[in-house]
Amino acid sequence: MTTPSPPAAPGAEYLAVAARVADLRRRIEAACARAGRDVGEVTLIGAGKRQPLERLRAAAAAGVAVFGENVVQEAAEKVPRLPAGLDWHFIGTLQSNKARAAVELFSAVHSIDRLKIAHALERHAREADRRLLGFLQVHLGGEPGKHGFPEEPEAFAAAVRPLAELERIEVVGLMAIPPFEEEPERQRAWFRALRALRDRLAADPAWRRFRGWLSMGMSDDFEIAVEEGATHVRVGTALFGPREEARA
Repeated sequence: MTTPSPPAAPGAEYLAVAARVADLRRRIEAACARAGRDVGEVTLIGAGKRQPLERLRAAAAAGVAVFGENVVQEAAEKVPRLPAGLDWHFIGTLQSNKARAAVELFSAVHSIDRLKIAHALERHAREADRRLLGFLQVHLGGEPGKHGFPEEPEAFAAAVRPLAELERIEVVGLMAIPPFEEEPERQRAWFRALRALRDRLAADPAWRRFRGWLSMGMSDDFEIAVEEGATHVRVGTALFGPREEARA
């Protein structure tokens, strides 16, 4: 009778990622405690851009259930090769010609930054008989090279009003990538500005399906974002370690 082999010990990659997951959850819990919030209100999104599959598998094994991708083609390669049942969110800039694929791959799009992309997602979702959650991206700080709806409250409200009646894309919140600050504490003002826009939209009867979610905060500033009301934090390096070099 053959003696069964003992289960393999967890590898170094898994142990490193699992330790980061545990640390991130402790820090999110502490930030929620400081803000008097329920930790269950905050979703940790593993931002997997240019991260190897082994690290994503390790994060999933450690309990991360939601993953974010910035590039549709990269996600298309990863999703079939990772455990079923994970929740995939698109968190990068979306081109109109990738909207159909995004509808097929993701349950949520955090980066609806213009009317054109919203309507493209709506059309493809209707054709595929699917429903998606959507976050409206706000262009905080007006930095060149970044995208989104205007941050001025009246201009923002007018710009996004046509999206209140989308049927297949349920607009549930706002997202922003604020200008980089050397001192993370200075990000607090940007997060408060996004929260103020959220509050104005939530008070508008036209946005009756709006859940008021806030997708803000990344590796360097997610704790401050949580203190200021973030419901979704997009964490890459602090979860997975440094990214792989971009492919040639």
